[in-house]
Amino acid sequence: MGLSLIAAQHLDYARGFAVRSPPALGDHKEWPLLREMRQCVKDFELISPGDRIAVAVSGGKDSSTLAFLMQQMKSRRLLPFDDWSFIAIHLDQAQPGHDASSLVTWLKGQGIEVQLLCEDTYTVVKTKTAAGKSYCSLCSRLRRGILYSAAEALGCNRLALGHHRDDALETLLMNMCHQGQMKALPARYVAKRGLDVIRPLMYISEEDILKFATHQGVPILPCNLCGSQQDGSPGQRQQIKLLLSALDALGDGTARRSMLTALSDVRPTHLLDRKLREACGLDARSGELIDPRGMFIAHTD
Repeated sequence: MGLSLIAAQHLDYARGFAVRSPPALGDHKEWPLLREMRQCVKDFELISPGDRIAVAVSGGKDSSTLAFLMQQMKSRRLLPFDDWSFIAIHLDQAQPGHDASSLVTWLKGQGIEVQLLCEDTYTVVKTKTAAGKSYCSLCSRLRRGILYSAAEALGCNRLALGHHRDDALETLLMNMCHQGQMKALPARYVAKRGLDVIRPLMYISEEDILKFATHQGVPILPCNLCGSQQDGSPGQRQQIKLLLSALDALGDGTARRSMLTALSDVRPTHLLDRKLREACGLDARSGELIDPRGMFIAHTD
């Protein structure tokens, strides 16, 4: 497909949002979140006509809020098209004492279709994780593979995850501090298996989600693995959360908001990645413009 045709398709998609604009915000608590999510959907074309989307609902505040907002976006017809659908999928990982009944009841009460999955990943994670290592990495990989398979089996072409702004910033800092990479969480990517993975909450803060979920009475299912090491000490992500809170506290409280903006305003000329410079049409060493495609990011005094 030619670049001009792709650009035209993107333009048509964006125009559709202008034609069907959302109603006035009113006093509804969900409207500020819906506005941010709708903008993210528009910017990255997260939902398209004919889509069947699997929404992963873990039982935490984030994914349950995502399912609620997806239902509101669908029922209030906030997209330029109506021929799309979604189903919530919840994975029971056989954690001791896990009971998803309250979550299922709540989802059905919102008019949301839900599918339950059962896979004992808890035992695998507890057995396979080396002493002193975090449970999160292995648990996440196992869970993601199961979700991919379930989405495909349910005839879904996209999988929606509940990661939000703070998740992206925490991942960015963790990768910088521990992996030596500048890498966060994309709002959309295509998995190796061909499934389109989307994160509609990417513009929304964890604080706003927590306030909304509390007000809405979202049932929370506790996880016995998340957020801690085997010795009970805070994991890397919890430490990064403290760092981000400190950054906000030291300034005017907008550090995280500015960092999210920075993720969409990257200047390769001011970084040290020579391959990135070349890919952007710049000289790898000097950053000088050598290809017209780099004209928008080339450094000018």
